[in-house]
Amino acid sequence: MKDLEQYREWSQACVKCGACRATCPVFKAENTEGGVARGKIALAQAMMEGQVFAEERLIHDLSQCLLCGSCTNLCPNQVPTAEIVAAARREVARQKGLSGFGKGVATLLTHKKAMDWMSKSGDLASRLLCRQIPETSGLKLRFPVPGIPRERTFPRPSFKPFLNRDIRQTVSPSASHRVLFFTGCGINYLYPEIGECLVRILNFMGVHVSLTNEQVCCGLPALSAGAGDAVQTLAQRNLKALKLHAFDYVLTACASCHGALAGIYPTLGADYQPFAEKTRDIMDFVMDFDLVGRLASLPRSEDRIKVTYHDPCHLRNHGLTRAPRQLLSALPQVDFVEMADAATCCGLGGTFSVHHYETSQMIGNQKANHVAQSGAEIVATACPGCMIQLRDSLNRQNIPARVAHLLELVSQALPGK
Repeated sequence: MKDLEQYREWSQACVKCGACRATCPVFKAENTEGGVARGKIALAQAMMEGQVFAEERLIHDLSQCLLCGSCTNLCPNQVPTAEIVAAARREVARQKGLSGFGKGVATLLTHKKAMDWMSKSGDLASRLLCRQIPETSGLKLRFPVPGIPRERTFPRPSFKPFLNRDIRQTVSPSASHRVLFFTGCGINYLYPEIGECLVRILNFMGVHVSLTNEQVCCGLPALSAGAGDAVQTLAQRNLKALKLHAFDYVLTACASCHGALAGIYPTLGADYQPFAEKTRDIMDFVMDFDLVGRLASLPRSEDRIKVTYHDPCHLRNHGLTRAPRQLLSALPQVDFVEMADAATCCGLGGTFSVHHYETSQMIGNQKANHVAQSGAEIVATACPGCMIQLRDSLNRQNIPARVAHLLELVSQALPGK
């Protein structure tokens, strides 16, 4: 990770043309210059020149960024605004220290036993503090909890995280490919069924899957909070864990984890580069095995369900948009439909949805409306974070569409289920 000063040349490449205004989700919701990329670049430049410091208004404006990268995609000079904003947040933390919330994020993510305990206790507490809303769409609070809006929907933590489960392998170590599955926090603690689907799909393809309990959070939430030291700590622990195993690839089923391992880790030093080069998203990996063709050869179901797809930002930014659509189109139980603005951010943005929940939901409501207009019964995606946001947005809009990880739909279609 670079210091803010190292982005001086990039910041000067911003010509303030305003192209970012057309694509920034926060600007569309707030319509303020501080909420758009060129405004944040101007703030970063002012910080570098010593014209502004870590004051309340600056911190607020820097926090109003999803780090989604949409602006860079339209920028004529490809200015990496998300990287610059993240560096500016780290500079704020250096000058003023982390906020209370930032300290909490950094402390929790760097203590895996605390994460395990919170998952187990969170499952138990949710039975007392929350109510289940219809169609297993999530939980809502029965009683007020500081910092969490009563109307917000969230998933129940798993009493038994994925990495603590007995995952049976059906493929011998002599399989043609050996992969290590980097689960990430979302799958490990909130959606362990996604991990089980991934293992089943890989076993079906004849791939040997390894798991490691030594792995920890990828660090992306800490990056969003400006906790650079926590990102470094988590990356070092993951590097140590990965070195314990022999594998051909590291697979992710979480867009955020892929963004961290393949995008952030290489900036931390040469030791991370070999692992970054071996990191692949599961949907990209299965293309090597013609899973699309194998799915397409299955008998088409007469009772198919209409499914649309939301592109997670961290996959879109790596160009991984075609494979999920090919998989969905090949599924025998699915009729795939494209929705409007499928590649726009859902509004979660890590810590953004905590600090700016109303704006987050303005963005999420627009995405929910696109799902409704598509006529889809299910919106599939490839990021647990996006799943949380999509489910919350659909529930707030009373839209009955369900949310699923694409791997769940693929697993349902495999023979012998």
